[in-house]
Amino acid sequence: MTNPLDLPFDADEMLAGLKPWIETESPTFDAVAVNRMMDLVQHELAALGARVERIPGRRGIGDSVRATMPHPNAGQGGILLLGHLDTVHPIGTLEKLPFRRDGNLCYGPGILDMKGGNYVFLDALRKLLAAGVTTPLPVTVLFTPDEEIGTPLTRELIETEAKRHKYILVPEPAHRDGGAVIGRYAIARFNLQTRGKPSHAGWALADGRSAIAEMAKAVAQIEGMTTDDCTFSVGVFNAGQWVNCVSSVCDAEVLTMAKTQELLDEGVAKMMAFNSDDGDVVMEVRRGVTRPVWEPNQPGTMAMLSLAQEIAGEIGFEMTGSSAGGGSDGNFTGFLGLPTLDSIGVRGKALHTLTEHIEVDSLVERGRLASALYCRLEA
Repeated sequence: MTNPLDLPFDADEMLAGLKPWIETESPTFDAVAVNRMMDLVQHELAALGARVERIPGRRGIGDSVRATMPHPNAGQGGILLLGHLDTVHPIGTLEKLPFRRDGNLCYGPGILDMKGGNYVFLDALRKLLAAGVTTPLPVTVLFTPDEEIGTPLTRELIETEAKRHKYILVPEPAHRDGGAVIGRYAIARFNLQTRGKPSHAGWALADGRSAIAEMAKAVAQIEGMTTDDCTFSVGVFNAGQWVNCVSSVCDAEVLTMAKTQELLDEGVAKMMAFNSDDGDVVMEVRRGVTRPVWEPNQPGTMAMLSLAQEIAGEIGFEMTGSSAGGGSDGNFTGFLGLPTLDSIGVRGKALHTLTEHIEVDSLVERGRLASALYCRLEA
């Protein structure tokens, strides 16, 4: 049998294949754009001989793609490659952050989170098929469109599919030290609205009650509740249309991260306590989607980490394993107790920014890791 570590991974070839993925911008809230990305991936999967299904999106969100890779036991539960193809970068980001290589760094919207990792793990399947290697277990690929907004519409799909499989691989960006994630903190989202009383800001300022002013006070209070173990961040703030009008409505969104379920429950209670209809301005807090705590050190996941560490040693790097903040769809599968290895994608920095980039030499490193995992994960 071909040694998966000897497969012909080539960084230049991988970058050439990755470029169309990055130049197909796919912000979550643009379903047409996300579906263009799904079209591209669906074509690549079909070209590999996979049985590909397109699962329609709902409520203005794009489609999902599920592919059953060629295998004598195709369709039976084996390995699930789980990734998202939506990004936080709006259409037009390529003008500010074009796909470009600068030495060992390559830039582009979504290249680190998480198109780079998805591409590498799919390329590993391509290389194995080309070499005529049959993996011990069949592989299913599931790419989804809404992870960046908390996976409100595909969580059930992910959980149902994951329960059919023995192992779940999530090629989110590698940890800062190149390590994997074996547990994740909980994430909760909240939608806030203040409702005041409008008036003309110049003619009758005293008659109005500003929704913006009340929300601004709340922002300082909310972010002031942050601790090392439970954080609060206001990431969206929308209000006002006319500067000469006292604002009557202001909307905001808050993200809370907690290391334990108990801390999450406390954080949720603190947020819900902001609900108030006393006084002249109403504050309404509605809870949004939640990613549950994925407790670390589960036996199945630790066995996967041990295997990955063995493979990493053969490749020539050390792989750590730790619990981490920042949600992923691994929260759901890990919460269910399913063996899940997360953040095994490419190395890089500055995800969600206009300097998002990967380390080019990690493409081959992670391609070898992926191919060996496919070949050594067994029933």
